[in-house]
Amino acid sequence: MLPVLSVLVSWLPWGEQAAQALPLLLEMSRTVLPDYAATTLWLCLMVSVGVITVGLSAAVAVTLFDFPGRKTFEWALLLPLAIPAYVVAYAYTDFLQFSGPFQTIVRELTGLQGRVFPEIRNTVGAAWVMTFALYPYVYLLARAALGERATHLMEAARLLGAPMARRIREVALPLARPAVAAGVALALMETLADYGVASYFGIQTFTAGIYKAWLAMDNRMAAAQLAMILLLLVMGLLTLERRAQKRLRFVTGRGARMGSAEARPVQLQGQYKWLAWGVCSVPLIMGFVAPVLFMLRPLLADWSALPWDRFMGWVGNSLRLGAISAVLAVLLALVLAFSVRRRPDGLTRAVVSLAGLGYAVPGAVIVVGLLLPVGWLQATWPQTEVGYLVTATSLGIVWAYLVRFCAVALQSIQSGYARIPLSFDDSARMLGTGDFGLLQRVHWPLLQRSTVAATLLVFVDVMKELPATLVLRPFNSDTLAVVAYQLARDERLGEAALPSLALVLAGLIPVILLSRTMRSPDQAIPSC
Repeated sequence: MLPVLSVLVSWLPWGEQAAQALPLLLEMSRTVLPDYAATTLWLCLMVSVGVITVGLSAAVAVTLFDFPGRKTFEWALLLPLAIPAYVVAYAYTDFLQFSGPFQTIVRELTGLQGRVFPEIRNTVGAAWVMTFALYPYVYLLARAALGERATHLMEAARLLGAPMARRIREVALPLARPAVAAGVALALMETLADYGVASYFGIQTFTAGIYKAWLAMDNRMAAAQLAMILLLLVMGLLTLERRAQKRLRFVTGRGARMGSAEARPVQLQGQYKWLAWGVCSVPLIMGFVAPVLFMLRPLLADWSALPWDRFMGWVGNSLRLGAISAVLAVLLALVLAFSVRRRPDGLTRAVVSLAGLGYAVPGAVIVVGLLLPVGWLQATWPQTEVGYLVTATSLGIVWAYLVRFCAVALQSIQSGYARIPLSFDDSARMLGTGDFGLLQRVHWPLLQRSTVAATLLVFVDVMKELPATLVLRPFNSDTLAVVAYQLARDERLGEAALPSLALVLAGLIPVILLSRTMRSPDQAIPSC
């Protein structure tokens, strides 16, 4: 709660800020604020249309139809989740820029002079990158919604004489509407929190404005006001996502599996078969295959000149911060989940729910919210070492990681607890087992798989986190994400390919876990 409260308190009319806050806000409303708002809203609109079109089309194709490669596409369409959006941006920029291989080859073949492909480093290019990086949010939830009920109701509509187009329009799409809304909200929260793509493409979003106000202009009040506006936007999207999640209804159990044998996906023939194959292959190629190939080209070309000695140091820093944060996040999640299990009253549930909201808070807001109280303490008590501990050691960055990613571990642990009957607790207590013994001897053996999954998810998220790491990392502790961003910003894309591909390999771990969960008929699709 501290980062959010710090941003909120920065708006209160007390002290010196009383005479600065309103004039500064008015000045920004006449200068930079309209550009930040227009760019952010336009970007969110394009990303919304993009992820709905790509994600929902792919979900409909693999759920309602049968065609060659459908089983492979079911899990392969999740692969773009393994690549951070800023890595996708680096890959496309390197390949499509004026001196890149694509335009060079076209000029040689056609004899044309000048640019033969539009500049990608703009708002439209950012929307393109984020669409193919974030569409799996919509695909995952829409596929879960359609896969449980749509095939059975589509079969009933077919028996009533409805053609395929009407069945999709009036049966499948209305069923998927809450899932699509939830997926779009999650994609937009990632869009608002993004800093790597916005900064590298030079577009003026709220996140980029926060860092510009804090680092370039040294204006903490302006950064806090922009962070507050961004936080309000994210809270609105979070409310939309929660409402959409409550409307999701899935059929599970023996009856649903029996019905699936009777209402099989429609077998496609001829041109429709190739159309479905194209609908699924295009997002996979654009979101995963092409960026990986684009990054491999400069990596192999500069193999001998790559900084392998420094690379091992970057890997070590990433592994160290990831391991520390993952272990602490899982321990906190176990304590919080066990507290709800032991005493499920309103206060405990409210506290745990608040702790679970951290993932929705953008990294830029967390950075501002953590550094504001540090600045106040340094101004009030100059002899204190709080500023040193937060900015010059691992304490500040691990704190920020826990604020943001403890929710990931909590979600996994709570899903594990949902599969443990309460009767186990009652039996253990009747035999005289206390709280610690209950957690150690009953819950822990049954939560090991969920705990391992939570540890891996937090570990990978920490390795890919850029905005908070960029500001709060200790001195001489560059991580893979920070180095990839800095090298790409300096147009050293060949060297940036090495840490970028390392992040892709790390990101494949949760994708593999998620695809295995989706293939299991007895496990529910985890919440995003």
